[in-house]
Amino acid sequence: MKPETLNFFDKVYEVARLIPYGRVTSYGAIAKYLGAARSSRMVGYAMNGSHGKDVPAHRVVNRKGLLTGKHHFGGTNIMQQLLESEGVEVEELQVKNFETYFWDPVKEL
Repeated sequence: MKPETLNFFDKVYEVARLIPYGRVTSYGAIAKYLGAARSSRMVGYAMNGSHGKDVPAHRVVNRKGLLTGKHHFGGTNIMQQLLESEGVEVEELQVKNFETYFWDPVKEL
């Protein structure tokens, strides 16, 4: 499938699949990379619908590093557990030292 034929959610999934192990990005950073800077909420909707699509949705957090998508994972702390298993420090549902773990697709791709 050619990139221009992909819908917005598919483009979000492509970017999310590129987030390196042990790193996180934000909904807004993905939206900005896709040229839709004001569409971070749509990126969130895409993440909500990403189950079963081989997308590391646990690596996408809000602009402050909060695990705002945690309720879309089965169980109470699955998102945090997945991040911690990759070496990302999380405390009180927020990525510690967020800037250290932050991956910016605009700068990295």
